[in-house]
Amino acid sequence: MTPARPRVLHLVPALFGKDGVVGGAERYSLELARHMAEVVPTRLATFGDRAEERAIGDLDVRVIAHAWHVRGQKTNPWSAAIFSEIVKADVVHCHQQHVLMSSTAAAFCRMTGRPVFATDLGGGGWDVSAYTSTDGWFDGHLHISEYSRRVFGHDRNRRARVILGGVDTDRFAPEPATPRDGGALFVGRLLPHKGVVDLIAALPDGMRLDLVGPAANAAYLEYAKQRAAGKHVVFRHGSDDAELVDAYRRALCTVLPSVYRTPDGSETKVPELLGQTLLESMACGTPVICTRVASMPEVVEEGRTGFVVEPGDYRAMHERLQWLAAHPAEAAVMGAAGRQTVVTRFQWSQVVRRCLDAYAVA
Repeated sequence: MTPARPRVLHLVPALFGKDGVVGGAERYSLELARHMAEVVPTRLATFGDRAEERAIGDLDVRVIAHAWHVRGQKTNPWSAAIFSEIVKADVVHCHQQHVLMSSTAAAFCRMTGRPVFATDLGGGGWDVSAYTSTDGWFDGHLHISEYSRRVFGHDRNRRARVILGGVDTDRFAPEPATPRDGGALFVGRLLPHKGVVDLIAALPDGMRLDLVGPAANAAYLEYAKQRAAGKHVVFRHGSDDAELVDAYRRALCTVLPSVYRTPDGSETKVPELLGQTLLESMACGTPVICTRVASMPEVVEEGRTGFVVEPGDYRAMHERLQWLAAHPAEAAVMGAAGRQTVVTRFQWSQVVRRCLDAYAVA
C-alpha cells in the first residue's frame, strides 16, 4: 500500500544541459514535480551532458550524465543509474511511456513491488512497446487531457485518469498597470504542426504579431519569414520567463493555430495534447484563439474565454482578430473569464492532488 506521504520519483528523458530538450512536455514534467515537492518528498531524475545534483525549491534533481542514447535519439536516453533512484522511491512517475527508460523502469518497479505510473506527453523513440504493449506494466496512466486519453487508446481503461495541466497562477497573473499593445502573440516552438504560417496569413493590416519561441526547424523558420515579408511580424527567440509573462500581459490575444496536416503534407495526431500556452495566457487575463485540434477545445470555451476556429481557416482567424481589436471591453471580459477558468480547474496544486489520489489507490 502506498504511504500517506510517499516519496515520489519523476523520471524525465531529457531536460538539462546542452543536449537537453525543453518544450511543453519537459516544462510540464518539471513544474509538476516542483509543485508536488511542496506537498510530499519528491525527486526528479533526468539526463544531461554533465552529472549534477541541484535543488529547485523543495525539489531535489539529479542529472545523469553519460547516458546511452538509444539509436542515437537524444530524447531516448538510458542509463542503469535510474535503478539506484527507483529503489529510494515509494512511487515512480515516468514522463513519456514509449521510451526505453520508462519500459525498463516499469519492469523493475513491478519486480520490486513499487507502483509506477506513466504520463505520455507526445514524445517517444525506439522501445520494446513497438513490439508488445507495455500498458499493463504500469499501475496507472495519468493523462493531461481527455483527448490524450482517447488518442492513446485509454478511454475505456479503468486505470487511466485525466489529471489535466497546471499553471502557476501567482507567476502568470494579470497586471492592470501593464497596457495592452494591441498585438497578437504566439508562444511555442516554431515547428510545422504549430500552424504559424496560417496565423501570419490571418494577420490584419497594421496589427503586430510576436512569435515567441525557439526556432526548432530552420527550414520552417525561413519559410515563415518569407510568408511574413511586408507584415509587422517579430520573431523572438530566447525570451526568459519574466519576458514571457510580460508578453502575455501586453498582448491583445494569444493564438495557437496548430494543425493536423502540415504544409509539406505530413500529418500528426498529437499536435497539442494540452495547449499549455493557452492556459498561461488565460491566467494572465488575455483572451485566446485556437484551432479545433486535439485537446484545445477542452481548454477554450468558444465565445466566453476566446474563440475556436477550424484548422487552417486563416480567414476565420482574421475575423476574430479584427473583432477583438474592435471590442476591447468585451476582450477584457473574455480575459477575466479565462483567468477564472484556470484558477478553478488548472492550478498546479489541483494537478498534484489528482496525482496523489491516483498513487494512493495503486
